[in-house]
Amino acid sequence: MTKARTRWPRQRDAEDAAPPEGGTSHLATVRPQDLETCLRACAAHSGKLVAGLDRRRAALAEALRSLLATHATMEQSAPAASPVPLLRRPGKSGPGSALVLGDALLNPLLAVGNKALDCGYEDELKLAILITDTVLTQRKRSRAGWRLRARTLEAMGAEAAAVDAYEHYLALTEDDGFGVAAKIAGLRVGAERQNELLRKLERDCPEAAAFAGRSVTASWAEGLALRERGDWQAARPRLIGALMAQARSGAPVPEIQEAASQYLALAMEAGGMAGSGAAGPADPTGPALLTDLVALYAEQRRARMRGPIGDPTFGDVEWTTLGEFRNRIAGKSICLIANSQRVGTSSMGAEIDAYDLVVRFNSYRIDPSATGRRTDIHATIHKHGFNWDQKVHTRLVFGGLSGDWKYSLRNRLVPGAQQYLGDESLRWPLRDIGKVGADVWPAIPTSGFNMLWLLDHLDVSPQLDLIGFDFYESGAYRLPAAMKMPITSVHEYTSEKAWVMERAQSVTDMRIRLR
Repeated sequence: MTKARTRWPRQRDAEDAAPPEGGTSHLATVRPQDLETCLRACAAHSGKLVAGLDRRRAALAEALRSLLATHATMEQSAPAASPVPLLRRPGKSGPGSALVLGDALLNPLLAVGNKALDCGYEDELKLAILITDTVLTQRKRSRAGWRLRARTLEAMGAEAAAVDAYEHYLALTEDDGFGVAAKIAGLRVGAERQNELLRKLERDCPEAAAFAGRSVTASWAEGLALRERGDWQAARPRLIGALMAQARSGAPVPEIQEAASQYLALAMEAGGMAGSGAAGPADPTGPALLTDLVALYAEQRRARMRGPIGDPTFGDVEWTTLGEFRNRIAGKSICLIANSQRVGTSSMGAEIDAYDLVVRFNSYRIDPSATGRRTDIHATIHKHGFNWDQKVHTRLVFGGLSGDWKYSLRNRLVPGAQQYLGDESLRWPLRDIGKVGADVWPAIPTSGFNMLWLLDHLDVSPQLDLIGFDFYESGAYRLPAAMKMPITSVHEYTSEKAWVMERAQSVTDMRIRLR
């Protein structure tokens, strides 16, 4: 909860730019949008981005350049296009004909949307919504389109519309690797707690009803002025009335949260509660009511951030340190299974299951005859939750930033799905254990390389084999929901391959033996 300050909520009255119904409900429906208009908007936005220190906008500018360059190249080669062009005009070309969104332009367009969302500014969020309108106009079953739309709507505070978009995404996927179901549950619980908080304020201050139909900014300004003059009893109903008016007009959730936070901070000061900086009690409502209100406020924030957690102990999971992990794998034969088509089309299942320990990565897919059945160690990046519900002996979750890593564990770990969980000493092996900095290894190491480097560094396994590692030359073999995720460019597969080959004892089409 923020410290009390004289900041006013945004106006949400008739003179505001919101639609007559108020709020963000108009965002719930995908508005038909043609690709030409979207591309023009992208080009116009690209022209607005100038060199600066904001790395997020710099990343958006680069994504826009890539999109527009791809489009220009495809337009130039259109006459010599294949029978099913990637970007085409149906029928005869003419002023009124519409471009059809092909696969080659889809990913760059979605990349722009995601970078715009990362920026978080109003103009960029509007651009992301325009992009999802465009994608979903032509591709109503685009999982990536629905997820981008849901995340953007959530960032805009349009939670009801965001839940609707998240549900569209869930209906199209079998594997909830991004924790969308928990996100939906959290948003719903957060909305319930917020409504409970506002109802409690309304019940305990009947005088606020007289101000709920007035201008939000006028009531808030009057309340702040009265509070500055020391008349909290007159200020309180005006501030609560402004909050009620905000909620009834459908203001975005972040704006309601900000105003509620400011009100509670002011009320704590007026009540002389510990930590508020006030000299003594002045509010006859007493600390009990404020304690309940603060608890509701905290709960709605917490639920929206991480969703409800059924078992805070995660099924009595045991943390494992670097030393403990070393002792558990010592003397055992280990195979690491690539998520490659080379494995998916093989018949190595029985050989794989014969190793003492089988290591799989991220969104691995099981086909017993090809991939084997067992997974003893699941090594995964923290950014998605594919296969976190599959029972394994040990789960190692990798991540470069400690805070983000902890947040992901809190949100994605499934109770009872693992006996041992790697602690922070195993969070980022190449960088933290090996002390290999970006000056030596500039690229972000993959989950596979972090795991392989760790096992090679510990050097306690008599047999260490890589099965099907062709560094995606044969394509990916992953869970269906992960198959459309691009093979990211932030990794340097060539360097990882060179590192492996320098240490290889023997190499066949399917197996690279390091020990």
